[in-house]
Amino acid sequence: MLRAALIQLNTGNELLPAVDAAEKLIREAAEGGATFISTPETTHLMEMNRKVVLDKAFYQQDDPGLARFRSLAAELEVWLHIGSLIIRVADDRLANRAFLLGPGGEIVTQYDKMHMFDVDLGGGEVYRESTLYKPGGTAQVVKTSIGTFGLSVCYDLRFPYLYRAMAEAGADIVLVPAAFTKPTGEAHWHTLLRARAIETGAFVLAAAQTGHHATGRDTYGHSLAISPWGDVLADGGNEVGVTYVDIDLAKVAEARQKIPSLKHTRGFEIEYSDHS
Repeated sequence: MLRAALIQLNTGNELLPAVDAAEKLIREAAEGGATFISTPETTHLMEMNRKVVLDKAFYQQDDPGLARFRSLAAELEVWLHIGSLIIRVADDRLANRAFLLGPGGEIVTQYDKMHMFDVDLGGGEVYRESTLYKPGGTAQVVKTSIGTFGLSVCYDLRFPYLYRAMAEAGADIVLVPAAFTKPTGEAHWHTLLRARAIETGAFVLAAAQTGHHATGRDTYGHSLAISPWGDVLADGGNEVGVTYVDIDLAKVAEARQKIPSLKHTRGFEIEYSDHS
């Protein structure tokens, strides 16, 4: 049985205080018996202003937050998934980068968010991630001593082909750290996460940002753990804190035996005709 913890944060726009806040909850999770701990998207910086975020972001080798989290994983001897950090990759470009850290503090794998959140939600709420962030181009599935993880970030959730591909590659736990907006979260968060679990027969763990942030953005919260059968095992609600879930990986094989859809993939062509 794997005891996992989802860290729910209300990250601000100052990096080091955000790292302090995350560290406090990570320590609490380890004290609660978690050996796998996951944090949300943009764990150590939520900043909307282009110039300001470029000024505050670090290249990976210099990022003080990543260094702290690596030391923390080693000290606590836990698997630590940092949902994402804002990492500078060029003078004018950033990556929204997730990290899986091993219990020795090593970077086991990293993943750059693949799908950019370019949307107009109405009421003046507009997001254009592609103007600042460089999208990733490689999915990540990593086998560890505690399970095989597939990595994703937030808006990736809306692209089911990514999750099916990771499940077909062996993922039995899919990670979906997020900073979902309140309107889209209320409409789609639970439904999409349950769908991804059902489609893949995998556990879905989704640590989330919550509440009103310093930049004026509101996020939905509700960090979720979903079973391979689509059941909600844990829901973090709206408050900052730690949500625990115990995971029995035997449930993955059980769900996939009952509904073996991953074995039934077929290639096909689309024939389009227009009779308008």
